[in-house]
Formats: sequence, structure tokens, C-alpha cells
Amino acid sequence: MEKKKILIVEDDNFVAEVYFAKLTEMGYEAILAQNGEEGLVALKKDKIDMILLDILMPIMNGMEMLEEIKKNEDWKNIPVILLTNVGEKESIQKVREMGVKNYLIKSHFTPAEVIEKIESVFKESQENESR
Repeated sequence: MEKKKILIVEDDNFVAEVYFAKLTEMGYEAILAQNGEEGLVALKKDKIDMILLDILMPIMNGMEMLEEIKKNEDWKNIPVILLTNVGEKESIQKVREMGVKNYLIKSHFTPAEVIEKIESVFKESQENESR
């Protein structure tokens, strides 16, 4: 079976490396991008199965990248999990309306818990496809 590709869009190298290592260890192919612009470049290059997206980043932030993803026919159905330190109600409401699967506050979740979320989103989409 082909490995699922997960794009990690995160400007904090430490956080990005932790998720990269953990995802690789779990048998996923992880791709790193430092900001929304790099993330969009990665989306054009590869068939991505899921996006882990930070909100606060330089150049192009997560909300701007999300808007670009949702405008694109090829990308709009890719599951997105937001990983952020921002917990404002308005942001959470807005991203829910944009179809974001999960909104995780980085400091509240261990990498292992984030991997569990990723796996449950993949499982959910498989179940929906097989109906």
C-alpha cells in the first residue's frame, strides 16, 4: 500500500521536526513547509493526503493558505488539521465553517495524541468512502 503523504506547514523548526519524526516513524511520508507559500508549492508538486497547518507564520499564514486550499478544486477536500497556539473563539468558528477537521492547541496535545487524531480522520474518511 502506498504511504499516505502528510504536509506539515509549521514555521517552528523544533515542532516541525518532532511531527516529522513521529509521522515517519508511524509509516507516513511527511513533507515539511515553513509557511503557507511553501505549503502551496508542496501541494502543486505532490498528491497530499492531509495537511497539518499552523496559523501564525511569516510570509503567508495558515488562514490565508486555508483560503487558497478551499478555492482549489483539487485541494479543497484534503483534510486539514490546524495545529496552533491560538485559541480564539472567532478563529475556531471561522475554520470550522471552512471545513477544517480538527483544531488542536499545540500546548494541549502531545505528538502522540496528534497522531491519534490524524489516524481517526483517515479512518473516518475511509468509512465515508466505503458507504
